Amino acid sequence: MTAIENKKAYHNYQILEKFEAGIELKGTEVKSIKNGRVSFGEGFVEIRNQEAWLKGVNIPPFQIQNAPKNYDPLRQRKLLLHKKEINYLASKSKIKGLTIIPLKIYLKRGKIKIEIALAKGKRKYQRKDEIKKREIEREIREALKKRLSS
Repeated sequence: MTAIENKKAYHNYQILEKFEAGIELKGTEVKSIKNGRVSFGEGFVEIRNQEAWLKGVNIPPFQIQNAPKNYDPLRQRKLLLHKKEINYLASKSKIKGLTIIPLKIYLKRGKIKIEIALAKGKRKYQRKDEIKKREIEREIREALKKRLSS
């Protein structure tokens, strides 16, 4: 299994800090993640009662016919972090404009881990400026490549 990344996160947010956390899963969810069936959608992390909870991430059952009848693919999942990290994230997430988002899910030494980040949302004009900058850099690279090849 390779890492499953939340590509929209890098487009919509400015990543300030990254953290690695364990994630509490049910049996069929593990197989589903190993098969790459995860949708980050509007996923975010909420901290309440000194615990971190992953919300809005869709992990469908491995096999629909074998799924428990009350299975909820969008259920809240507990994240396993140290108390210091939870307190730090809780204090930072109270600051206006900062949020905690999932970046990627991956396998590390047989355990499924999730990389979360403290992030600040980008404004629409910031995203447009970033796209323009990438486009200009790409054009420059192509022009240099043509010039060197001729």
